[in-house]
Amino acid sequence: MASFLNVLMAGVFQAAVLFLVAAGLQLIFGVQRIFNLACGAIYALGAYTGITVTSWALAHGLPVYLFPIILILTGVVSGLVGIPMERVVRTIYRRPESFQLLLTFALMLIIQDVLRYFWGADPQQLDNVAMVFGTFSLLGAEMPAYNAMVIMAAGAMAIGLAYLLGHTSTGKILRATAESWEISAAMGVNVTRVFVLVFMLGTMLSTIGGALVIPTSAASLEMGVALVVEAFAVVVIGGLGSMKGAVVGALIVGLVRAVALVFYPETEILAIYVIVLGVLIWRPSGLYGRVAA
Repeated sequence: MASFLNVLMAGVFQAAVLFLVAAGLQLIFGVQRIFNLACGAIYALGAYTGITVTSWALAHGLPVYLFPIILILTGVVSGLVGIPMERVVRTIYRRPESFQLLLTFALMLIIQDVLRYFWGADPQQLDNVAMVFGTFSLLGAEMPAYNAMVIMAAGAMAIGLAYLLGHTSTGKILRATAESWEISAAMGVNVTRVFVLVFMLGTMLSTIGGALVIPTSAASLEMGVALVVEAFAVVVIGGLGSMKGAVVGALIVGLVRAVALVFYPETEILAIYVIVLGVLIWRPSGLYGRVAA
């Protein structure tokens, strides 16, 4: 029982991080119809800035219990990079999807080179900051308290996104713009500002995810590439443009990956993409995606 719970909690922690990146992907695609290949590099940017800010906080003796809040704020600030990125992406809104993929892939390479220039090519890691928060026991299973904090933070952000999109005037504008740019513009909506807001929120979710994960793992130039493979699996399983799909897809991918790592580590990615293949065959739109007319 304890072993099962350990695997379950590890999978949920991985799912929490995946959800943040996938939610950013879903938000941007749902409103702007842009498939952002640069999300992995943005995630890595959040991780590297998280290391820098946390190292500064440690050097200045800030209380450890403030670190999760500091990391979230770091992710929010570094996510502002989405504003100039949107100005670049704006040039291909009405172009074919191939242009969107090429441009966002180019942005990914640019961000990776920026990270290499400022932080170097070697992986960087904090000194067991997560373990300072200790562990807690649940039915005989041990889980780092910091991991539980990340899960709760991701859950709170999911609830906040659901409230924003479903119960606020801003959410109504975002949903209307997602349905039709032209009609929304004709009704007086400043579509340009909506796109800036959406892209910025999408990048913030990715950078927050990268910043929060850094006390538990190293930051490297390759971490974004590995993460984006799993994030796209989440999007395919859950369905493009669906926030509910992002939650369910992240849980499926996180749990499958955790189980595979315990029993058959060699099949970690294979197990995920077997499920992706099954979804594409039996429900191409994803579990919660819209079926094309």
